[in-house]
Amino acid sequence: MLNARGIGRRFPGVMALDGVDLDVRAGEVLGIVGENGAGKSTLMKVLAGVEQPDDGELIVDGLHVSLTSTADAHRLGIVLIHQELALADTLTIAESIFLGRETTRFGFTQARDEHRAARRWLELVGLDVKPTRRIDSLTLAQRQLVEIARALSTEARVLIMDEPTACLSPTESSRLFDVVRSLRAAGVAVVLISHRLGEVEALADRVVVLRDGRRVGELVGEDVRAAQMVPLMVGRDLAAHATDHERALGPALLNVRSVTQDDLASETSMTIRAGEIVALSGLVGSGRTELLETLFGLRARSAGTVHVGDRAVRSGSPRAAIAAGMAFVSEDRKATGLLLEETLTTNIGLARLALRREGDGLLAAGIFPSRPNERALAHASIGELAIRPTDASRTTATLSGGNQQKVVLARWLAIGPRVLLLDEPTRGVDVGAKAEIYALLRQLARDGLAILFASSDLEEVLALADRVLVMHDGALRGELPVDEASEESILQYATGQTPT
Repeated sequence: MLNARGIGRRFPGVMALDGVDLDVRAGEVLGIVGENGAGKSTLMKVLAGVEQPDDGELIVDGLHVSLTSTADAHRLGIVLIHQELALADTLTIAESIFLGRETTRFGFTQARDEHRAARRWLELVGLDVKPTRRIDSLTLAQRQLVEIARALSTEARVLIMDEPTACLSPTESSRLFDVVRSLRAAGVAVVLISHRLGEVEALADRVVVLRDGRRVGELVGEDVRAAQMVPLMVGRDLAAHATDHERALGPALLNVRSVTQDDLASETSMTIRAGEIVALSGLVGSGRTELLETLFGLRARSAGTVHVGDRAVRSGSPRAAIAAGMAFVSEDRKATGLLLEETLTTNIGLARLALRREGDGLLAAGIFPSRPNERALAHASIGELAIRPTDASRTTATLSGGNQQKVVLARWLAIGPRVLLLDEPTRGVDVGAKAEIYALLRQLARDGLAILFASSDLEEVLALADRVLVMHDGALRGELPVDEASEESILQYATGQTPT
């Protein structure tokens, strides 16, 4: 259906794609895997008309084509669901789904017809919300499902999904898998990019592996296994994420007592000790993010207390949380975690500058940043966290997702926190960077930090956590030591049941 031959794409100083061949076949799920920076997204943009190749050719249904825009691709039935969501906050869901393809009569948009049609596509992706809801009222996961519904509404012949489940819960992901299988059965070609290799293994009929802009391998049928993909992706053997639950635990560092907040259904209490890694699990919308943001002061508490060690954290004050020794890595690093157009130096130094501690070498004369000391901090952090590339003057937007996440972590580690809160710590991160982040978090725990993280990835929860706290409808419903936890028991709590 779609063939790419010898595709090359160059950017200043970077060969993003180097002579890549690809065949996309009707009625097949084709997986595209590789580390961040391997060229996956660039290749998909070329196929979808977003980028034009410097070399090579595209063939659709046996005919050579030139895709100069996404409109050209859409006319040929090729639709890309971007990893970075592209929805207008002020539009409704129905307006977003049919943007540019409005149903009109005598020049007027027929909102009722659009709402009726939108409900069908929302039902297909398992999103139970009214099509009249505004985009800015939706969670990140709900926005992702709207993007998928919009793509499906075009009745595409080739549907390209770039990290479609990055912010979906297991239940939502399972629903999406059913959609993908039904599309395959209907003869649609589905191209799936995902860092979650288990998903690729479960769905893909064939996998193409990219590394450093080149095609380095193809796996078919029974060979589509994570154990086969990883060595091709990284060019070396990468040990599975080993568990590490033998750390000595110290005194309680995070004490939460009877905390309530408007978006939480009941009082929340917990204690996390030095050296302990605790996972906050639950379905999307269960209240995980709201709880983390409340603990950090991004949301005001209605009642209750939060202490870091013996120090109380004032409600609704991130500055007070930081001063007490708390750090928070948000789930959407590009929207709320980074200044993308600023340098690594600026991003890494932000939290230290915000503290304005007396005697901090980052502040010259106690008022303005000391540029040499900022650069020294950035270079030290880049070395410690193995951030690539190592140029501290580089714009953060030019880094891969895994390295951007390391920059966020470097910023917070620069303040020497005692408690680290993380929301989806490896979202959109490749397998190599994920292993490095896991190793870093385990080392931080061994150094005495208390770590609380929320994750939709149950494999990640079981690999990292010493304990699992499970939320359902804004309330903590269960607690499981990791040696008693399983995906089944976590999901039972997450859906409001009690494990038997």
